[in-house]
Amino acid sequence: MNVLVYIETAEGKLKKSATEVLSYGKVIAKNSGGTLTALAIGDLTTDEQGKAGRFGADKVLHVTNDKLKQFINQAYASVVAEAAKQNNASVVIISNTFNGKAMAPRVAVKLKAGMVDGAVGLPDLSNGFKVRTSAFSGKAFADIELTSAIKVITVAPNSFKAEENQSAGTVETFSASVADSDFTAMVKEIVKASDKISLPEAEIVVSAGRGLKGPENWGMIEELATLLGAATACSKPVSDAHWRPHSEHVGQTGLAISPNLYIAIGISGAIQHLAGVSSSKTIVVINKDPEAPFFKAADYGIVGDAFEVVPKLIDEVKKFKAANG
Repeated sequence: MNVLVYIETAEGKLKKSATEVLSYGKVIAKNSGGTLTALAIGDLTTDEQGKAGRFGADKVLHVTNDKLKQFINQAYASVVAEAAKQNNASVVIISNTFNGKAMAPRVAVKLKAGMVDGAVGLPDLSNGFKVRTSAFSGKAFADIELTSAIKVITVAPNSFKAEENQSAGTVETFSASVADSDFTAMVKEIVKASDKISLPEAEIVVSAGRGLKGPENWGMIEELATLLGAATACSKPVSDAHWRPHSEHVGQTGLAISPNLYIAIGISGAIQHLAGVSSSKTIVVINKDPEAPFFKAADYGIVGDAFEVVPKLIDEVKKFKAANG
């Protein structure tokens, strides 16, 4: 079966999530005897176009349209659906990011396709087409069978390892017809914090909660994050109290993230917070309360006062970096 993968870009480069869905789609195409086509909309450098090929795409379709430089749900969905039809794709794969979550259902409707969101494993093709997703805030798994002719899958970030190969796909310019009605809502401007690591894309996240006692104590959190090359995050009560910006709030009502390492400092670990971070590969918890719920979900835990533990951790990281250049 032929596979189409929508790959997200930022400032002319592929996002980390894009390489993951490319690798995911490549396995499906290979196992089913089909081809993999990647679709990029907006700015994408020549080097990055080649990179898409090296991560599995047999063909890379690049859409350049001034009206599509900023992400627009309905318009982007129309382009993806048209690309799927023209390339006879029976499987469409999109990363389960903010943009992907918003666009995928629209693509599914346009293609009259069945859809699975937040896949954490490859489809089982041995008896039909079944896809595994996480359920109940990461406490269980659900195997969902798609019986429609066309299938749309959103893949949970960091759930599938990106693998590069030596081959490179061809690159083509793709022109899609987009109706004026797709532009009823337009993005005029996106303002980004250029000095910060993108939280959804971060490999390491250092997060803190009410145990920090106030915004004036966040210096050590930022210092640790800088040393580790990490993004900073916080719990909902912290953002509600305006100690930290809402853009750093992770949890059920905030960002859902899945870094390789999540360090939680002074966070009790309520179910609402765990819902947004349970997909992290490794969770480290620092809390002075040995009964904190977060310890049950942690891979490693330190029972201790954050104001004593974190400075010591910072010193050790500095020593390690100094010793290893």
